[in-house]
Amino acid sequence: MLNTHTRYLHEGIVDYAETLTATFPEALSQAMFTCTGSEANDLAVRIARYVTGGTGIIATELAYHGLTSAVAEFSPSLGESVMLGPHVRTVPAPDSYRHSAGETMEKFGRDVRAAIADLRRHGIRPAMLIADTIFSSDGIFDGPKGLLRPAVDAIHEAGGLFVADEVQPGFGRTGEAMWGFERHGVAPDMVTVGKPMGNGYPMAGIVLRPEVIAEFGPRARYFNTFGGNPVAAAAGRAVLDTIRIEGLQRNALEVGRYLMDGLGSLSGRYPAIGDVRGSGLFIGVEIVSDPAVKSADAALTARIVNGLRARRILISASGPRANVLKIRPPLVFSRENADMLLNALDDVLTAP
Repeated sequence: MLNTHTRYLHEGIVDYAETLTATFPEALSQAMFTCTGSEANDLAVRIARYVTGGTGIIATELAYHGLTSAVAEFSPSLGESVMLGPHVRTVPAPDSYRHSAGETMEKFGRDVRAAIADLRRHGIRPAMLIADTIFSSDGIFDGPKGLLRPAVDAIHEAGGLFVADEVQPGFGRTGEAMWGFERHGVAPDMVTVGKPMGNGYPMAGIVLRPEVIAEFGPRARYFNTFGGNPVAAAAGRAVLDTIRIEGLQRNALEVGRYLMDGLGSLSGRYPAIGDVRGSGLFIGVEIVSDPAVKSADAALTARIVNGLRARRILISASGPRANVLKIRPPLVFSRENADMLLNALDDVLTAP
């Protein structure tokens, strides 16, 4: 039976929950609904702490997971004025540009183990590792495939849970899979979703394994006044139907590859494009001042972002050095749209 926690149960929410969970691996069969991704991650913290008895949280160094008081404590991208919690440890995101595939995977797992050890040294039991599965705020790192496995193994061995934050990479955006974590062959204990879930309608939630929620559900009272309301359920179902009927996951894969190829061609003409990476329609372009030493060029990155904005194309910058172009267009993005972006980027890079 689906564990859909809202104030009142109705046919629409059950139908939507069944349709949503059907897009996940079989083990992830329970759903709880909220209004925002911040609320979803806040709820994930409550559940993880209840299940594990721990309080420690591990996140990446420039992660963004939300704005509630609890979640802001492990969202370092909010800036130095927002203090991290004493129970929080951060680790560098896996950097596939500066390390080989094997080194990237091994180092991320090693860093998570070190964070676990530091928590324990300070008498803090680990509760969860949370990761945006394409590391959106950390600079967009899509691989190597499987890179999450050593880190997930580490948190499970420590008695903690793994939370895959799919608020940005989920719903088919990475092209190869409906959910970003699937590309890495890992089994999350909880998956948080939001943003594209309602295509503008405020809805979010958690999909999780039944054993994770078995005790929390009946013992820790949780409901959400507006999460999963009939309008939200209808909006969410319409989004899932549209993704399926219009083949938007395949479109993300095919147009994403086309766009990546075009960006790769530009990198051959402009040395400032140090790296092009991503999956589907979630692409990062690292801008450097010297390709030989891979030195970040935040000033040029800002000029590119503003130059594209002047040409009516909106993207942003990401990463700890603010030098990664974050390209995340709508799933209906076409090859013609990609050509427009590529031509505009070429124009900006040519301009004095």
